[in-house]
Amino acid sequence: MNEMRSTIHRRAFLASMAAAGAALMSPNPARGAAAPKRNIALGMDNFSVRAMNWKAPQLIDYAARLNLDVLMISDLDAYESLEEDYLKKVKQQADAQGILIHAGTGGVCPTSPRFIAKYGTAEEHLALLIRTAQTLGSPVARCYLGTAEDRKGDGGIYRHIESTVEVFKKVKSRAVDANVKIAIENHAGDMQAWELAELIEAAGKDYVGATLDCGNAVWALESPMGNLEILGPYAVSSGMRDCGIWESDNGAFVEWTNMGDGHIDWNAYLDTFTKLCPGVPFVLEIISWIGPRNYPCLEVDFWEPYPKARAKDFARFMAMAKKGQALPPDPQRPTGPRSNELSQQQQLYDLERSVQFCKDVLGLGLK
Repeated sequence: MNEMRSTIHRRAFLASMAAAGAALMSPNPARGAAAPKRNIALGMDNFSVRAMNWKAPQLIDYAARLNLDVLMISDLDAYESLEEDYLKKVKQQADAQGILIHAGTGGVCPTSPRFIAKYGTAEEHLALLIRTAQTLGSPVARCYLGTAEDRKGDGGIYRHIESTVEVFKKVKSRAVDANVKIAIENHAGDMQAWELAELIEAAGKDYVGATLDCGNAVWALESPMGNLEILGPYAVSSGMRDCGIWESDNGAFVEWTNMGDGHIDWNAYLDTFTKLCPGVPFVLEIISWIGPRNYPCLEVDFWEPYPKARAKDFARFMAMAKKGQALPPDPQRPTGPRSNELSQQQQLYDLERSVQFCKDVLGLGLK
């Protein structure tokens, strides 16, 4: 199994190197224009290579091979144990390789269908995450509320926001004592940036911050830049990927891509990121080429789950869509019959190509 994974890694890495020659063909305005070195740590989220099913020690080794600064381990299942002795060994390995771990988990909102119940109550789940983060030396405890489906039903997203705030307040003393900041993500279209900012303010921004996800922003009908301008001052971690936005007959298409292959102007984005998010790492959560999603946002019924939507934010989203075009496929990306091995090859390729773009074109990374 290890030999197969090594072979897959070599194939994907070589493919990503070959893809560099095609960089100028990308529609992204940052391609081909090397940026000065930025003092921003570069990292990866283990969800980027989820098909590998690697545990924490393997993830640390891989992040070190990519010469990254930060590893977001965004689920507790990536640890072979949550006992203190094991976690201390994981921290020692990460420290030895110059990797800072950001610890995370999934859904912690008890009223959302995406709540993960196997760790007990929401309070118990968060307490476990905070303890894990403290032992690993992680400054953050990343989590999320739910998905865009939570916007539907009685009370919409706002009843879930209220229940999440209640849970956060119950663990405040744990987070403060551990010097760990709860880092809630704008996840899968659940909250728009201003809604997440209100959640953080209601809970207390002294111990709650944001995991800033620019790709999830477009799933909530926001421009990445508008999302950054609102959430940037609250950000303590991030989850980054490029995306394309272009018009459809009844709204807009959105597609996630590798870094540099979409429509985000990364130089402009990073200029603002540097000002608003000092010390926050740029963590790659690459989820690419899963197909364009059509948002029929020019139809009246679409807006029922968004009773408090703001026209300015939507206008910026549609302005970006008007400039965009459908994205061409990446000819270098591994293809073939669907299989777990193909998923592994594609995910390694996508992440490594994105890391290369971030380092070579955007000047990211401290190493």
